[in-house]
Amino acid sequence: MAEEPRDVRAAGDGAQDAFEAWGRGVRAEEADAWGELVDTARRTVTERLVVGTSGNVSVRVGDTVLVTPSGVPYDRLTPDDVTGVDLDGRQILGTLLPTSELPMHLAVYRSTDALAVVHTHAVHATAVSTLVPELPAIHYMTAALGGPVRVAPYATYGTDELAENMLHALADRSACLLQNHGTIAYGNTLAQAYDRTAQLEWMCHLWLTARSLPDLTPHLLTEEQLAAAGAQLRGYGQRG
Repeated sequence: MAEEPRDVRAAGDGAQDAFEAWGRGVRAEEADAWGELVDTARRTVTERLVVGTSGNVSVRVGDTVLVTPSGVPYDRLTPDDVTGVDLDGRQILGTLLPTSELPMHLAVYRSTDALAVVHTHAVHATAVSTLVPELPAIHYMTAALGGPVRVAPYATYGTDELAENMLHALADRSACLLQNHGTIAYGNTLAQAYDRTAQLEWMCHLWLTARSLPDLTPHLLTEEQLAAAGAQLRGYGQRG
C-alpha cells in the first residue's frame, strides 16, 4: 500500500506555513531524503569540496527531485526548507528557488538510472579540468568511475549547453570534470555519489602531485589493468 503523505501541520511551530508553501504534505520518504541531502551538502563544505554556497546536491524520490536551494548556506537549511521539482523542472515543493545548476541534475536523472547527484567546485579536480581533456588513469579507482574521467567543454553555468556537454562526458561513466568549473558524479544513493566525488578529487590531487616532479613522468595504468581492477571492484565489500 502506498504510504500516505506526512501532514507537516502536526510537526510543530511553523509547520502550518510550510504546509501551505509546499502545496501538499511532504511524504515521509521525502522528509527522510531531505535530511540526508542536507547532511551530504554540509559534508561537502566540511571536507572542502566546496566553498560557501558553491556546488549542489540532489536526490530523486520517485518522480520528485529534491535539490539544494540557490544561494543558501547549507548550515542554515532546516526541514522546512525542503525544495523539490518534478523531472520537467517544475517546482512542487518549497518556496526557495532551486539551484541554478538544476539543468545538469535533471539531465542526469533523465538520461541515467541515477538516484543521487553531487556537484562540487573541488580545487584539485577543477585545476585538472583546465589542463587536460581527460584525467589520466593514475590509479585503479579510475575503473570505479567507468574508466578515465573525461572533461566536459566549458559552458556558462546553469545552461542547457553545459548540461549537454556534461552528458557527453558522462557516457559510460558515473562522474566527469567540468572545464574551469568543477565535478559532477551520480550514484544509486547519496553516499555513493558523494564517495565517487571524493575519489575523483583524490585522484586529481594524486595526478597533480605526481606530475609536479621535474624530469619524471607518472606511470599510468593500461586498459587491461583497468579492466582487471574493474572486475575485482565489482565484487568488493560485504555480501548480504
